Amino acid sequence: MPDNYFARYLPLLIHFILAGALASALVTLSWLIGYRRPTRAKMSPYECGMTPIGDARQRFSVKFYMVAMLFILFDVEAVFLYPWAIILKDLKKMGQGLFGLSEMFVYIGIVLVGFWYIWKKGALDWGLTISSPQAARITRVTSGGASSQGREQELVGVGARRSET
Repeated sequence: MPDNYFARYLPLLIHFILAGALASALVTLSWLIGYRRPTRAKMSPYECGMTPIGDARQRFSVKFYMVAMLFILFDVEAVFLYPWAIILKDLKKMGQGLFGLSEMFVYIGIVLVGFWYIWKKGALDWGLTISSPQAARITRVTSGGASSQGREQELVGVGARRSET
């Protein structure tokens, strides 16, 4: 190995330069060779395969942001497991393996208590919000007669209508 510190990173620099040159060459070639036939459908905004309807500045539910923040929070907490796994090897060599393992069980316990709390608070629920246990009952509605094919199950929730035919 060379004595120069930066010489060790030369292969990585070459890799980045080659990757950037290849990506630039492919984009440039597709721009030069590709067909340009703009149509109304091609020029319309693309929104995940759906036709864009309404205002782009519509309001989102707070639950969307809560779930996103909770994902980041628990993702960061999961990242803390990796350094602990590396340190655990050294702790085992020093005879402190049981201590390191018990520390991680306490940490995971605290994370699970937090997860249980947000689950019980309903921060992870994306479905229909039901106001009372009576509104959540599942009923069988018979349509027509006593045939079993005429029966259907439906969730009677807030503002839900019964289908009676």
